[in-house]
Amino acid sequence: MASVSYQIANLLEKMTSNDKDFRFMATNDLMTELQKDSIKLDDDSERKVVKMLLRLLEDKNGEVQNLAVKCLGPLVNKVKEYQVEGIVETLCANMLSDTEQLRDISSIGLKTVISELPLGSNTLAANVCKKITGRLSSAIEKQEDVSVQLEALDILADLLSRFGGLLISFHPMLLNSLLPQLASPRQAVRKRTIVALSHLVMSCNATLYNKLIDHLLEGLSTSTSASVSRTHIQCIASICRQAGHRFGEQLWRVAPQVLEHSTDSDEELREHCLQALEAIVLKCPKEVQPHIPTIIDLCLKMITYDPNYNYEDEEEGGGGEDEEMEEESFEPDADPESDSEEYSDDDDMSWKVRRAAAKCLESVISTRHELLAEMYITVSPALIARFKEREENVKCDILSAYTALLRATRPPPALQMPIAPTDNSPQALLIQRVPSIVRGSLRVIRGRSVRARGAALALLRELLAAAPGCLTDHAARVIRALTPPLMDKGTASSMKIETLVFVWWLVRGPGAAGLRAHVAALLPAVLACVPDPFYKVTAEALRVLQALVKIMRPLDNIENIDGDVQVEPPPEEFQQFIPAMYECTLVRLRATDMDQEVKERAIATCGQLICHFGDYLQNELPVCLPIFLERLRNEITRLTTVKALTKIASSPLRIDLRPILSDAVPILGSFLRKNQRALKLSTLVLLDTLVQNYSNAISIELLSKVLTEVPALVCEADLHCAQTALTLVARVCRRCPAALTHDARAALTPNILALANSPLLQGGALKAMVGVLSALVEADVAGCSRRELLALLVAPVHRPTEHNATAHHIKQAYHSLAKCVAAVVVGGGGEALQTTRAFLRDAADPPADTVHMFALLAIAEIGRHLDLSSIPNLKEVLLNSFTPSSEEVKSAASYALGSVAVGNLPEFLPFILGEIEAQPKRQYLLLHSLREIIACESTTPEGVEALRPFIPEIWVQLSKHCQCAEEGSRNVVAECLGKLCLLEPQDLLPHLKEFLKSPEPLTRTTAVTAVKFTISDQPQAIDGLLRACMAELLVPLRDPELGVRRVALVAFNSAAHNKPSLVRDLLPHVLPTIYLETKVKKELIREVEMGPFKHSVDDGLDLRKAAFECMYTLLGTCLDRLDVFEFLRHVEDGLRDHYDIKMLTYLMCARLATLCPAVVLQRLESLVEPLRATCTMKVKANSVKQEYEKQDELKRSALRAAAALLQIPEAEKNPHLMDFVTQIKSFPDLQPIFESILKDSSGAGLDSNLMDQS
Repeated sequence: MASVSYQIANLLEKMTSNDKDFRFMATNDLMTELQKDSIKLDDDSERKVVKMLLRLLEDKNGEVQNLAVKCLGPLVNKVKEYQVEGIVETLCANMLSDTEQLRDISSIGLKTVISELPLGSNTLAANVCKKITGRLSSAIEKQEDVSVQLEALDILADLLSRFGGLLISFHPMLLNSLLPQLASPRQAVRKRTIVALSHLVMSCNATLYNKLIDHLLEGLSTSTSASVSRTHIQCIASICRQAGHRFGEQLWRVAPQVLEHSTDSDEELREHCLQALEAIVLKCPKEVQPHIPTIIDLCLKMITYDPNYNYEDEEEGGGGEDEEMEEESFEPDADPESDSEEYSDDDDMSWKVRRAAAKCLESVISTRHELLAEMYITVSPALIARFKEREENVKCDILSAYTALLRATRPPPALQMPIAPTDNSPQALLIQRVPSIVRGSLRVIRGRSVRARGAALALLRELLAAAPGCLTDHAARVIRALTPPLMDKGTASSMKIETLVFVWWLVRGPGAAGLRAHVAALLPAVLACVPDPFYKVTAEALRVLQALVKIMRPLDNIENIDGDVQVEPPPEEFQQFIPAMYECTLVRLRATDMDQEVKERAIATCGQLICHFGDYLQNELPVCLPIFLERLRNEITRLTTVKALTKIASSPLRIDLRPILSDAVPILGSFLRKNQRALKLSTLVLLDTLVQNYSNAISIELLSKVLTEVPALVCEADLHCAQTALTLVARVCRRCPAALTHDARAALTPNILALANSPLLQGGALKAMVGVLSALVEADVAGCSRRELLALLVAPVHRPTEHNATAHHIKQAYHSLAKCVAAVVVGGGGEALQTTRAFLRDAADPPADTVHMFALLAIAEIGRHLDLSSIPNLKEVLLNSFTPSSEEVKSAASYALGSVAVGNLPEFLPFILGEIEAQPKRQYLLLHSLREIIACESTTPEGVEALRPFIPEIWVQLSKHCQCAEEGSRNVVAECLGKLCLLEPQDLLPHLKEFLKSPEPLTRTTAVTAVKFTISDQPQAIDGLLRACMAELLVPLRDPELGVRRVALVAFNSAAHNKPSLVRDLLPHVLPTIYLETKVKKELIREVEMGPFKHSVDDGLDLRKAAFECMYTLLGTCLDRLDVFEFLRHVEDGLRDHYDIKMLTYLMCARLATLCPAVVLQRLESLVEPLRATCTMKVKANSVKQEYEKQDELKRSALRAAAALLQIPEAEKNPHLMDFVTQIKSFPDLQPIFESILKDSSGAGLDSNLMDQS
């Protein structure tokens, strides 16, 4: 402390020096000290520093003054409250000084202090604000000195934007001093007054808000001067932009006034009216609805308002002129707008009206998705007609508005299957407009304005996204317009880049094959861009070149004649370009002083060229391949090179890679040791491709060395990497088993066995493991015979299990291990049956439950591939295994019976159906066996054919069990019914619809659950039938029975999640029913007596939860079909509901804040209160531990929702939310959690608010 005081005293002494440089350096050093977190000042030092800095504000040297002002910022947080108040007092007094320089520096000082005042500590901020406010309002009322007035208004706006909520007592006084300033003769005063008023309305009460609106509307209605009207309209727009959530209530009386003035003869007033309407449309989407048609009409009228220019000459020419223009060469001077110079008039302000109209129209387009079809009929032609606009700014805004219309027309990404657009859908109407859009856009692209050309290209790119493949028919015209600027050296680089990006989108999208005829016209322009001096242009040109190569010679039309692959040669017109394409790419590939992006693109493009045209580049390979080898050795380019070599190696042209293989393979082996996951995965894929296509060219020694690097990758830590490594090993077994030397096997086998025993092994990795074991046995690799591998695989089962292994882990591990055993056993003929008998003996007389379970699972997996019906006592042993006490054994026996039946359906399926009938006690397990048969046989066409004769018999048996009292059995029956419907939709779906009409509630429940199983995320034959009768299948949503309604909601949720296209058009009828189910129904709450206590049971909770889950799903898949205001109202109800529902609605709040920020901003007040209630809730003192944990989790979720709300633009201006955030930060238990959530959310983005729906 003493050393700090001494240091500060030393600096203060230098600050009194006569030398301005001493004063400057001392002030600079003081600022450095004050910025350190560790610095602590004693009372005396505080007083001296404050006094000295205030003195330096009056220093004769401007630089010293500036530094002194900057010091005030960090100082505010380092000194005590009364010192800050003293600083503010002095600065306010200086504000009224006669010296202009002191006034300016003091106002900057006040702004600095206000911006640095801590938000959390209310007392300091409140006291300072109160001190400043009185002075500011009197300074504002002083009319004689305008500069003081302007500074005071500026500071007041800053103060209100940060601490409006602390000044509530001053609001009436401030409003009274601000309102007269709206009539000030000085425009600058009026503008700053509007800014201050817009910050004031964020936190003032309803009475003052109404008073301000009354004042503005009264002024508008009585005003005779255009400047007063302009000010009032500007003020209305500003208030709406800042506090749109409150403005909606006043819109009924404001909108008519604004619309009335929007046709005034004063152009500036029209512009302000249109800007106000834009703000209203964006901020009050619900309330503005009745005025939307009027606003659209007004905008369409104003967008053509150009009294000083005559477009008639151009319009007479019509389309013919456009066609002629297309034939012209591209010259910047040959611009249709060039003659507009003579019309140019500095006083012509009509362009501002047109620009405001275009922006207002864009706001309508982006917020009114339900009017899309209508806008394509009215707005679309009007906008296209205005692409000829002469003013650059306006033209860009018109193009931007049309781009917004196209963006709104994009099909939602959640739609899994493409739906043919109906006649009057936005997509169909857009397709009709494509010719005129293309014509208008190309006219702009041929113009001179770089900005407008960029906007037109962005529009065409959006057009490709909204209607993929729609430009194929217009490709010739588009390419004719795009090639001249690419070949012209005078074209700006930014323009070339944008053009190339668009071309890339054009040639890689759907319908790219239709562009083959135009490649010859496009290639010279692209090749001209490759040597461009700007690296970005080169990189983009290479990317386009790579895409064009794929179109020029697609490798999918390959003929295989007698094992010899025949690839169709490219057309002759393309062959002439191959050398030029190769040459310009090779120059970039060779160069080492290139930008990284160009290097990578050159490698990728060269790889693509050799992959597709290797047979035409035979003589170039000796030059090119060694360069690839060099790039492989370079750490920066090795990953890109590996991917390029994979393309070359997998080419059906069988490029000769022998010159580099002996050097490349050891390098690739070394990559498997690197710590770069992407590199390891790509290297494994390349090695696999090389072994498949070039096994004769790779020496056994090289390959065996590479294989010694593979075992380390076969582990459960990274299953994807393990899967790729196992695929490589299997390929080596089949192609060159000799490479599996003793050392390689010794290293590999333990890792393979360890992974086979892992409970994590599943999916692709398990498939690869099965493939490796089969390949090892088939290749007859030494030390890996059937018997040896089987003994090694089964050994862990007979060993005592580890104490920390749970039953679930053992079951999971045994399932995958059984599949591995089957892979080894199945190919062994008679030996396989002998092994199966051994397992059967273990199942008949098991030493332990785990051995019993594994034996059953192994029989199951072998039985899937072999017919085991010849084993005499198989059925008896499997049925006897249904009786032990262990649930795991019963489940394994049920699985085994179903799997064995797959091997011989005629033998086992009638037996299982008979047992279901005869053994009611074993019914659940036998139904599981039946489900296993249906699930297994449905996966292959052969399986479906084998099962088809039995379907009627199975259906009859299942229909008898639709009314099982046990819910588990009913669910299995429903799953079987649903999966059978997928196999025979035409015959069985009508039967399922009959079940839905059954008088028995349990039958209806089973039928609805079966409907859920007919809806999968993959395209199915049943989809068309489902779409036709979906409304009928959703009737149970209104069923009188609670249970039926719940499963109907679950089925609807499944449809909305997996195939939204089935339910999108039904939402207007279905949503009210779902919203109805979110309400708490008192009649479903009953009291249960538990000893001396009474406990409330809510039978409607599961139903509400299912309804809220449906709402959550619809947010992700059908947002464009929801009325978000209505939706949000029900979310607000959920925020006050049960624990489970609160958790769901907090997630919804977070997602809505990302998807529809404007709507959430309007409803912020009603969302914050329930969140506050959760965060401040106390758990009862005598509660159990689980209650505390639940409450903590609930608070954490509420804080996540609050953090998401805080990310909304302009949310920090909402006093309710900021008050809540301040409250959170004042709780020591919540503050650290909230800080960490905020930190995470700033990096994670939208995905952090997604619920796992797997």
